[in-house]
Amino acid sequence: MHNDKFMSAFRGSFTSTLRWHQLDALWEILATKADDDWFIYAIGESPPEQPVSATDLRRFLDEMSLFLRREHDEEYCGIVYADDLQQPSLIKIYDPHNLGVSCGFSDNPPLPGWVVSRLQPCDLPSTRVVPNNRRRWWRRLFG
Repeated sequence: MHNDKFMSAFRGSFTSTLRWHQLDALWEILATKADDDWFIYAIGESPPEQPVSATDLRRFLDEMSLFLRREHDEEYCGIVYADDLQQPSLIKIYDPHNLGVSCGFSDNPPLPGWVVSRLQPCDLPSTRVVPNNRRRWWRRLFG
């Protein structure tokens, strides 16, 4: 049952944080309203069984912000999408090194690298090999 709800939300409408200040604002909303009801899922790993703590969510947001600014050295962001920028419940974060066609139309759009969701995620089979440095980074945070 939760798979249907998650997949419906995952396939829903999303808005990009096109500019870095929009991403900062989204992170601020999450950080100030952080509670223990968020799941963080790294595609290619097993989906989480339990939500993370508010502290772990804030730590993830801090680390992800640093990671994205380092790895996506552009004047724009455009690789983080939320179902609602003011009251998000599902966020897709694309890996800067596996963008494919993350915006626009594609018959096979790439999966995001990470999902932050109030709904428990189901397994999204990754079609790419996750580099070891990404796995180590993830496992350092939540291993």
